[in-house]
Amino acid sequence: MMYALKEWATVVKALEQGEQTVILRKGGILETASGFNIESKKFFLFPTWEHQETKYVKPKFHEFLKEVLNKKPDEGFNKVTSYAEILFEKDIESNDVINNLSSFHVWSDSYIQERRNWMPEKPMKAVFLKTVKIPEFNLPLEPEFQGCKSWIELNSNFQEGESALKDNKIKEKLEEFKEIVG
Repeated sequence: MMYALKEWATVVKALEQGEQTVILRKGGILETASGFNIESKKFFLFPTWEHQETKYVKPKFHEFLKEVLNKKPDEGFNKVTSYAEILFEKDIESNDVINNLSSFHVWSDSYIQERRNWMPEKPMKAVFLKTVKIPEFNLPLEPEFQGCKSWIELNSNFQEGESALKDNKIKEKLEEFKEIVG
């Protein structure tokens, strides 16, 4: 069994294209007590289609949103096309630091603020990822995949794939990220 992180299909596409390297999380509605916890350092990216709207994504990535909404998987299935590895993580309390991470993700400032305002006492977890594209595989949707939770378990193993960004570019962006988050 391998873990998978549920993430918007738009964000998965951005991660796979090297346009996004950081995810900002507080946890799903079912994780209010604990907040967002890292269940695994390496995990599949499990695209989701709920809650995605143009107002939540920066205008330059509206095309990504339109593309993924037009390419939803067949009813009862999902497609997995990548996995990610955590290279660095940090809990962030400061709005300034979160604002300074804007170039690392596709979310709109208003969406990030909305997420910050939800359970404001909890820090936002900033997670720097290396994303690896793999041959696509279809997955039947299981009842336990449903609901607002971050992590699910898949009966699949990692395969060889191609990194979304070259190693030197990852290293450069990771250094920039670490400089911002301190």
